[in-house]
Amino acid sequence: MGKRYEKEYKEYIAKLVVEEGRKRTELSYKMDIPYKTISRWVGEYKASLRDDTEKEAYIMSSEHKKHVAHYQKEIQDLKEQNEILKRPCTSSQKAPSNFLIY
Repeated sequence: MGKRYEKEYKEYIAKLVVEEGRKRTELSYKMDIPYKTISRWVGEYKASLRDDTEKEAYIMSSEHKKHVAHYQKEIQDLKEQNEILKRPCTSSQKAPSNFLIY
């Protein structure tokens, strides 16, 4: 009887091929999984993407790096905006003296 693999593992290997651009032959050799098995997993993964059924629960390292970079930039932008708001008003920014503020 052949080996059994978890669904998450199959998706992980398929994502390496589809999204990371890894070669099936390379993965087959390194992971000791038959080439045809990996090809079948990739086909099933592509079909699930087309059907938009059951999204992946985890993300690849490259996706994670993109998310981290995006959020770090967003945090930096917010910090800069916060610093601008913290600055004291200068006389040129104050309301004109001919206006009465109640």
